[in-house]
Amino acid sequence: MLKIGVLGTGHLGKIHVKCIQLAVETYDLVGFYDPNPDMAKTVAAQFNIKAFESMEALIEAADVVDIVTPTITHFALAVQVIQAGKHVFIEKPLTHTIEEAEELIRLSKAHGVQVQVGHVERFNPAFLALEDMELNPMFIEAHRLAAFNPRGTDVSVVLDLMIHDLDIVLSMVDAVPTKVSANGVAVVSETPDIANARIEFANGCVANLTASRISMKQMRKVRFFQRDAYISLDFLDKNAQVVRLYDQDSLNLPENANLLEWHTPQGVKMLHMDMPPIESVNAIKMELESFADSIVNQTTPKVSIEDGYQALKLAYEIIKEIDRKPWEQELTRK
Repeated sequence: MLKIGVLGTGHLGKIHVKCIQLAVETYDLVGFYDPNPDMAKTVAAQFNIKAFESMEALIEAADVVDIVTPTITHFALAVQVIQAGKHVFIEKPLTHTIEEAEELIRLSKAHGVQVQVGHVERFNPAFLALEDMELNPMFIEAHRLAAFNPRGTDVSVVLDLMIHDLDIVLSMVDAVPTKVSANGVAVVSETPDIANARIEFANGCVANLTASRISMKQMRKVRFFQRDAYISLDFLDKNAQVVRLYDQDSLNLPENANLLEWHTPQGVKMLHMDMPPIESVNAIKMELESFADSIVNQTTPKVSIEDGYQALKLAYEIIKEIDRKPWEQELTRK
């Protein structure tokens, strides 16, 4: 059993504390540190856990440190944890800058510690339902819409929301991005509140992603299109739909399945619609347990520090494209 401590007990930090307390066979929660004394007192009483008086004391007492603080603080905190030789779980995005992420990668290798990034959608039941499927998407469309919430508006919607789908896309496409086009608008905050990005990959795959934090309704959907198959995931309602086309005489036709004939220029195909079984899981608890498993077995975390870095790097390419647009428009007017 690994001793774990939590840094930061804001909205998400409290959820992490609660989930760790549920993972009784995996972690021993030694306590937490929060620089706000009133918050620390409240959380200690609410969860009946120890509030450490300093971050250094918490790090010393733990084998693993869970960083659930504002993004701008991730780097400085993670450096202290890693240099102390402790494993670290960091909420997404990994760091505030690409350079900070690169330095954390170097430090984690130098000190031989494991780092996992909190891209929790990898553990969403809808996404987990695809684990055993052969996937090779060539077009991806994602919509992540949320109502306005002042929490998180210190960063662009690309880092706040879209980065979830960037990680999902990068985990599924076995090729590097070659071209990024993007646009975004700051509506109610100082950074873009709605953004769209088109990402082209070396293998020909194209991803079209939209994220908004000023929507009247919530939506978290991703659709994958590939040869003879269409897959739709709803991360919010936690369900998946898979539609496949088979040759009429295919040996891979699902048994005891309702099949529809589909007449195509290439002849009659058999259409099969499937709703994969969804296992109800606590995604945050599962990602933390997965991290413990990678530490114990010395395997690469399911969402490694390199994964977090690649998602962050792509996010900043999108932000760069968005920031460039006003200059292009001004030059056009001149």
